[in-house]
Amino acid sequence: MVFNGGNCSHVPDSTHTDAGVAGAGTLLSFIITNFISILLSATIILLGLRKSTSAPICRKLLQSFSDQQILTGIGIQSVGLAKMKTMVPYHFFIIWLLSSLSTATNLATLLALVNDFKRDWVLRWIRQILMLINMFLGILSGIFILQTVLKNMEPRLPIACVWEVESRGSSSNAALSIAGTIAVIAGQGIVFILSTWYLHNRSNPRWLKSVQVVGLATCLAMGIGATVRVVLESQAFGSPPKSVNLEGPSEGSWSFGQLLPLLLLALPIISTVEIMRGETKTTPSRVDDDSTPLFGGGDMEFQPHPLAGSATSLFRK
Repeated sequence: MVFNGGNCSHVPDSTHTDAGVAGAGTLLSFIITNFISILLSATIILLGLRKSTSAPICRKLLQSFSDQQILTGIGIQSVGLAKMKTMVPYHFFIIWLLSSLSTATNLATLLALVNDFKRDWVLRWIRQILMLINMFLGILSGIFILQTVLKNMEPRLPIACVWEVESRGSSSNAALSIAGTIAVIAGQGIVFILSTWYLHNRSNPRWLKSVQVVGLATCLAMGIGATVRVVLESQAFGSPPKSVNLEGPSEGSWSFGQLLPLLLLALPIISTVEIMRGETKTTPSRVDDDSTPLFGGGDMEFQPHPLAGSATSLFRK
């Protein structure tokens, strides 16, 4: 990797704060979305086990929160990689933790709404592509984090310097940090493979219900672990490492930029309330009366890609 080594020869005395990636509003938006999504997923899975209702409102709300979370997760990881020549490992690590929250939210949604994605190949492949991008960025970011731990890099140098500087030896908790980082990186790859199989699996054996429960418990553990680390490490809620020596406006201070991510969380709720109250209506058209759905029938369980087979394979006999 080519990087201007001159920037790595001098260690700055301090690190400028960055509320854009570690501000209170940004962190809370990821944490709250993850909590709500896992709660909705648990509700949908539980109702599915009891076979009492399909929970259409919960499904709509969960999909909206999940779409918002995975897009913001991809976005913030892209920002971190784009700013790697100026961003220090402290902020990069927080971004990596937020990406773990995004992964947990996406996995919980997949467990609860897998049948919805199977019925529409467009939704299924959109979800597949987003999962692939999120996994690639997460593993790439994890490699940077792993290198900083292996080399015990100076915390005030840009993260890109990890490929230029020499190792300073190992820290006191290096073994635990290395093991944890490798486990998370490997876990992201394993989760992607299992999620891909689960998303494209056409059969529906009974033991998949057990997979849903175990997977949801895993998502909950991932969410709690990432949340605790974010809260403890961030300046907004906890105490960052003193060696980072943050200077500038506090990342815990509030502004419109920090309030905006929280305000956007209200959009899925407002849309759901409008659906429930019947406020959202469109003018009827005669064209709609003459139209028939391309794929009809209530027994459709899996809609394959149109180029992968004939239309007759859309229905299970």
